[in-house]
Amino acid sequence: MLELAILGFLHDAPLHGYELRKRITALTGHMKPVAESTLYPAIKRLEKAGLLARRTQPGAGAAPRHVLTLTAEGQTELRRRLAHPADVDITDENRWFTVLAFLRHLDDPPAQAEVLERRLAFLRQPSSFFYEGGRPLRAEEVEDPFRRGILTIARATSQAELSWLRRTLDTLRAATDD
Repeated sequence: MLELAILGFLHDAPLHGYELRKRITALTGHMKPVAESTLYPAIKRLEKAGLLARRTQPGAGAAPRHVLTLTAEGQTELRRRLAHPADVDITDENRWFTVLAFLRHLDDPPAQAEVLERRLAFLRQPSSFFYEGGRPLRAEEVEDPFRRGILTIARATSQAELSWLRRTLDTLRAATDD
């Protein structure tokens, strides 16, 4: 997901590493801050693969800064990754949010809809954080008030996302029908 976030943010605008790191951290949350020791090797891999380019820009009273830009190959790779996210990118909420943050760069409404349909199918599967005899438990079946809280919040979040997914899919399908 780090590479997807790098490609996505650089599609939006050229950035230097520090600004890119701040944006990725804001997207992934303070619980998963991006360390320099993780970010800069990923940038170098993408640069070596020809997906991004680096140019030096004079610093304002400081050392020169390296500004990163997305190449045409990087744009193609971003669209490929968005069109075909891995299953874990669909099922893991943080990874899913990263896909959603840049899905607009996939300029094909049917392809966007296909990605959203995968998430919809995942959310429709019965699941829970807690099970009894292999059966997922609902909030009403859990006595522990804290676990009940987890399940209640998760249900509300899932219902909101399902509603958004259905509306967005209807919009994408209408755009395709026109």
